[in-house]
Amino acid sequence: MGNDHYFSASPSSSSDLRRLRVTLSGRPVELTTAGGVFSPDHIDSGTAVLLANTPPPPPGGHLLDIGCGWGPIALSLAMDAPHSTVWAVDVNERALDLVRRNAEKLGLDNVNAVLPDDVPDDISFRTIRSNPPIRVGKSVLHGLMQSWIPRLDERSDAWLVVQRNLGSDSLQRWLDATFADGYSVHRTATSRGFRVIKVRKHGATPTAEITLP
Repeated sequence: MGNDHYFSASPSSSSDLRRLRVTLSGRPVELTTAGGVFSPDHIDSGTAVLLANTPPPPPGGHLLDIGCGWGPIALSLAMDAPHSTVWAVDVNERALDLVRRNAEKLGLDNVNAVLPDDVPDDISFRTIRSNPPIRVGKSVLHGLMQSWIPRLDERSDAWLVVQRNLGSDSLQRWLDATFADGYSVHRTATSRGFRVIKVRKHGATPTAEITLP
């Protein structure tokens, strides 16, 4: 990858397109990956833990993958929920191109691979799934969470996977403190050194009815 990071907007390294055989949603598939994106040679351990420890997505509505890379989470969502619209978001243009290629190869017409600013402001999400880019630093990571988690629909969940050694417990504490009003934060799984964190946005609390005399 040279001096590129997988969160570079336009990686300068050679794309080095390659074929990758993986299993998504119980289906063996052959996809395209490239240099200059996150985990181009396999489904990374964190993503595998997330996919194995989250429930099926809602069957419809808007679903979000933050930091989609070449697309294993977004493509799995689209395969499991063909009547949904999946937003695969990344700052890496090469990664977005790979998601589009892979969605087309799989015959998935419900995937929008876009830059963060290209997601319409009026869309809310019935689920968020993410292996977030921890190495961007706490400030950027926290900004991502503050931007996207409030866009959950009521009574909907965000599922995040974070390596324990890279601060999963501190992120959970920060999420719990930051989203204290109207949300709940729980660790739902631990596997292979990773934690799966669930952030639920609850519905509005009904206003008590006042009876006038």
